[in-house]
Amino acid sequence: MPSTEAIKNHKHLQFLGKRLHNPNLWHLTRHSVANAFAVGLLAAWIPFPGQMVMAAFGALYFRANLPISVALVWITNPITIPPFFYAAYMFGLFLMGRDLPEGNMEFSVTKILEGIGDIGGPLILGSLVIGAFCSAGGYFGIQAFWRYIVLKRWNNRKQKSQTT
Repeated sequence: MPSTEAIKNHKHLQFLGKRLHNPNLWHLTRHSVANAFAVGLLAAWIPFPGQMVMAAFGALYFRANLPISVALVWITNPITIPPFFYAAYMFGLFLMGRDLPEGNMEFSVTKILEGIGDIGGPLILGSLVIGAFCSAGGYFGIQAFWRYIVLKRWNNRKQKSQTT
């Protein structure tokens, strides 16, 4: 992984200005990690190429930890994409009040391109709704987990100081 300084000084990234110099992009704080989970999990559910780029720009905009945001996108990888996006498609059909189309499902590039209009709407709707729920769950889950860990450490310190 390139160093922080190398990224900040890269000539093609200068258009990002001071946003790239925000310390939250590189440090592990409760807010930067929680924001990273929100951004990364939402980007993971977007059914278009370029999820990592979207996560990186989302991290810059929301001051999230950049490496975590980009890494979380890999939850949807070549192995997990078919079941994840099939579930998103089915959920989108449910939200739209539509039934599964009749007929044989053939997985070929031609059939997919012919049926993109029928597939696209439910897939995008289902992906965005599931992505929003995962994003919110990731954000609040990390906030709660971080708070739990901090309180546990404080209580341990308090017990140690009382016994000595």
